[in-house]
Amino acid sequence: MEPENATPAPTLPQDVVPRLVSGLVLAVVALALTWAGVWPFALLVLVVALIIAWEWGGIVRGASVDTIFVVSALAIAAAVLLTASGTPGLALIALMVGAILAALLGFGDRGHLSSLGVLYAGLPAISLIWLRCSLQWGFTAVLFVFLLVWATDTGAYVAGRAFGGPRLAPRWSPNKTWAGLIGGVAAAMLAVAALGYMAETGTIGRMVIGAGVLAVVAQAGDITESALKRQHGVKDASTLIPGHGGFMDRVDGLIFSATFAAVFGLLVNVHDPARALLMWH
Repeated sequence: MEPENATPAPTLPQDVVPRLVSGLVLAVVALALTWAGVWPFALLVLVVALIIAWEWGGIVRGASVDTIFVVSALAIAAAVLLTASGTPGLALIALMVGAILAALLGFGDRGHLSSLGVLYAGLPAISLIWLRCSLQWGFTAVLFVFLLVWATDTGAYVAGRAFGGPRLAPRWSPNKTWAGLIGGVAAAMLAVAALGYMAETGTIGRMVIGAGVLAVVAQAGDITESALKRQHGVKDASTLIPGHGGFMDRVDGLIFSATFAAVFGLLVNVHDPARALLMWH
């Protein structure tokens, strides 16, 4: 007899084809612009961050385009420009100013959530661009983050569908299972081990450990976004991506893991966080 919090292994959903196609297209675009250099990558990050800020407003305020969104967009754009120009410290200040203004504009009407939205969209943007700015290790570091998040999502999806079992966080994200968590972490570690071998970093063991930790962080981000949507009675952040919903639904794990990776880089080697992420020094 299965426990009450167990979820049976469901059948393959009908949206699997559009989900795979849209995911593949987004991955190709992301990799191409990451490879192209700091400024093309910064443009990609800016577009995605602005979409996330727009979706956030739709969820927490029921108004996608309003004064708070304009303030948020300006703060995020300034943060992206400053980070790509080599001044991430000023970027953080710009983002904090935007968050404070959003809180004041939304005072008494979920202003704290509007303020949090600026940070939710802006901090991973600063983090990813800051990592990419490393001349020697920038591309590999961003690829490391992308790959582990994609592998985590895929591994968790496949393992959850295949095995079902006890739910991981039934109150906030009923479809997440412990099997999915384990599958996601395992997939991330395997994918990053392959990356370390091909990139010849000489630190495969450290990269694999880092991937395991960030895979857990990524799934925490997934659950957090699910909890936010459930709190506001929303199924998807938007309908922009076939099979996935919105960009928040697609990059929720990346938002947390990218920010966590940049903080780790800051603590280990503020002058080259990309190298710190891959080599721990």
